[in-house]
Order: sequence, then structure tokens, then C-alpha cells
Amino acid sequence: MRRNRALLLNTLLLTATSLFMRAVGLAFQVYLSKTIGAVGIGLFTLVMSVNSFAATFAISGIRFTSMRLTAEELGRNNSAGIRKTITCCVIYAVFFGTIALLTLYNAAGFIGSRIIGDERTVLSLKLLSLSLPLVAVASVFSGYFTAVCRVAKTAAVQIIEQLTRIAVIVVLLAVTGADNVELSCAVVVLGGVAGDMASFVLLFIIYKLDSRRYRVGKAVKTGSIPKRIVGIAMPLAVSAYARTALSTVQNLLVPRGFRKSGASAEGALSAYGLIQGMVFPVITFPAAFFSSLSELLIPEVTQAQVTGDDEKIENLSSRILKYCLIFSVGVMGMLVCFGENISQVIYSNSEAGKYICILAALMPIMYIDTVTDGILKGLGEQLYSMKINVLDSMISVAMVYLLLPKYAVNGYIFIMYFTEAFNLAMSAYRLSKKARITIRIADCIKILAAAFGAGNISVCVMNVLGLLDRATPFNIVTGAVVMAAAYYYMLVLFGCLSKSDKKWIKELIM
Repeated sequence: MRRNRALLLNTLLLTATSLFMRAVGLAFQVYLSKTIGAVGIGLFTLVMSVNSFAATFAISGIRFTSMRLTAEELGRNNSAGIRKTITCCVIYAVFFGTIALLTLYNAAGFIGSRIIGDERTVLSLKLLSLSLPLVAVASVFSGYFTAVCRVAKTAAVQIIEQLTRIAVIVVLLAVTGADNVELSCAVVVLGGVAGDMASFVLLFIIYKLDSRRYRVGKAVKTGSIPKRIVGIAMPLAVSAYARTALSTVQNLLVPRGFRKSGASAEGALSAYGLIQGMVFPVITFPAAFFSSLSELLIPEVTQAQVTGDDEKIENLSSRILKYCLIFSVGVMGMLVCFGENISQVIYSNSEAGKYICILAALMPIMYIDTVTDGILKGLGEQLYSMKINVLDSMISVAMVYLLLPKYAVNGYIFIMYFTEAFNLAMSAYRLSKKARITIRIADCIKILAAAFGAGNISVCVMNVLGLLDRATPFNIVTGAVVMAAAYYYMLVLFGCLSKSDKKWIKELIM
């Protein structure tokens, strides 16, 4: 129970950090959407889709490898092997990060003008390349701190990185102005580079101080560390290359698909920027808790696997997945009921609110899939997860190419639902073969019924109070509180929270 409490505390810390960063990021996204417009957001999103592949190559699976190997050394009480592991991981990261820098910088002109089809992205791509080695090495340190359960240090660094990024962008946009879309996009990118530099420097200093505790201890023979790194990282890297390349192709095809459906070039970028840059930040905002938990589950499950504690793996997996379902379905209900009001308050845009309501049902699928992947990676099934992700991306690309020219945004929404559901189904099937999960279909139906009932109650209450039709922050908070209270009592009424659940939660908190 002590380790479970530590897991909870670390999860709450990462969640608080993530919520703060998402809140700041969302507010900043609003600022950017008003400053550089939907076209600027769309252009920046295209640039970042290319950067995601470059960053994937720079990291080449080393973050998970660093986390996995550190957790294994801790499970074996091999303190002396931890520092050597991280040193080898850093060398690996520097090698791939440097190759990524040189490749992206020299190919920026071709990628921007020929692949993206917009020469305004070339400058941004060159600027992005400068941070790739720093991102790669920082990912090694981040994996280390997650494995040793000292996430407070990385949480502080993440906050500083985000604030640095925002400060640089705001200052530079004030100096350069926002009339030139190409320059504005480059400024936003440059702010990200500054944030990456700050993150790297801080993580390096903190790691040097923290790793002193592993200077002593008798080494345990566990095989060649470089060979173990390559054995874990390279299969992950190759799978990640394929998936990210496909994802990049998909992101580049989406605006083209919108244009083929009849939209203008600016209209296509605007529609893409609306969904990816405005709707998805709202939908993914509540995911902070389970994204953090998924990250922390990897070393926790790995250590349980190394020590042969199968019962812990099964109990922990079942409970976490159940709570994830309860949480995500509840938030889904809230967004369906108040999505348009939320959009009006944040963006002063009713169109974004419509898509928030439509895409809200993606949340349970996405959140549960995230946690399932975390458990699978902890069990050493990371390669299987990557294969499914690659297959998912291949299906997405094919569907984008075939459906978007005819069905435009409606086709894009269908694709997102189909591929997310496919990914979850495959991951859940694999997990059921590796661990005994005790979540019944009847429980899922009861949770959905509880959310439906709570949603109707909250809408009725807000309507009686005269708060439903007025989009203000106070009204949204009031609606969320009413929805949460109604949802809790509906869960209790339907028996979705058992006595053992309440006891487990109480022991964690007390």
C-alpha cells in the first residue's frame, strides 16, 4: 500500500503540473488564435507535424528505454548499473539527435516547398532542427526521473520550459508584429526552441546532482548495457519512425483533402486549425490525470514483473482501468452538456463548440487506450503497442486519402472515431492475454447510465437557475460542480463504486 500511495502522490503531482501547463497552454492557444489567426495556427500545426517525425527520429525510442532499464536495475537493487545505463543512453541520444538536426536543416527547403506545399514553413523548419539533440538527451533524463519516482523535479522543469516558451513568443510577437504569417509562425517555433534549451540545461544539472546517490554499490551482472539499449530502443525506433511518418503524411493530407472537397486553401487551413488547434486542446485537457498515471505505471508494472508479483499487476490494472472509465465517461457527459458554452467562453467561437460536443465521445476511448498502452509497456509489450499504432496510422492515411475529398470534415470525424476504437480494441485484447482484467460489461453500462442521468439532472438544474444559456466562467464552473455531484450519487446508486473500491481509495488517501 505504501508503493500505491507513492504512485498516487506522484500521479497527483504530475497531474497538477500537467493541468497547470494545459491551462496555461490553452490560454496561450487562445492568445495565439487571436494574434496570428486560424491560418497561422494551421500553418504552425503543419510545421509541428513534420517536427514530430524529426523528434521521433532524434529520440529513437531512448526515453522509454531509459525508463525501462532504470526500473529493471532498481528492481534488481543494482544501483551501480543505473549511472552507466544513463551514460550509454545519453551517447545514443546525442548520436541520433545530431543526425536529425543535420537532416532536417538541410532538407527544410525541399520539405517546405515540395512536401508541405507551402514555402512559408521553411524558416520554421530550420529553426526547429536546432533543438533536436537537446530534446533527445532531455528525454533520457526524463525517463530516468520517472523510473526512480522523483517526478517533482521534472514537473518543475516542465513548468519553467512552458513559461520560457510563452515569454519568448509574447515578447517576439510584440516586437515583430503578427501581420506576416510566415514570421509569426517562425516566432512561435523559436519560442519552443528556447523552452527546449531551458529544459535541457535544467534536467542536466538536476540529474548530475540526483545521480550522486548511485555512485556506490556492488554491480550486478545484467548483460551488456549497450546491447540491451539497442535491443529495446531500435525496435521501438523503427516502429515509431513508421507510425510518425504515416501520421505526418496524414496531417499533410488532411488540408489537401479539405481543398479537394471544395474548400479554398485558406479555408482548408482554417478548418484544420479549428479542429487540431482549438477543439483537441479542450478535449485532451482533462486527460492530465490518466496521462500522468499511464507514464508512472510503466516502471511500477516493470518492477512488479521483475519480482514476479502477478497479483499486483492484475489488481492494479483492473482498478486503474475502471477508474479511468468512470472519469472519462463523466467528463464526456459534461462536455456534451456544456461544450458549446465552454467554447464560447474560451474562444468566443460557437463552431468550435459544436465539434467539442461531437468529439467528446472520443474521450473514454482515448483515455482508456492511453492507460492500456502504459500497462502493456510496463509488461514489456511495447513493440506490440507500436505495431498496432503503425497499423492504426496506415488505416488512417488510407481513409484520409479516400474519404476526405468527398466527405470533408464529417469524414475526418468518422476516421478519428474508427481508428481510436480499433487501437483500443487491439490493445485491450493483448492486455487480456497478459493479465486477468476484471471489468464487466454490466459495469460499463451502469457507468454510461450514471453519466446520462447526471447530465440530464445538471442541465435541468442549470436551466431552472437560468444559467444554461449564458456562457460565463462562473456558469460553467457551477454546471461542472452540479454535474460532478449528480454523477457521484448516480454511481453510488447504480453500484459502480463497490465497498472495496471505497476502502482502497480511503487507504491511499489516509
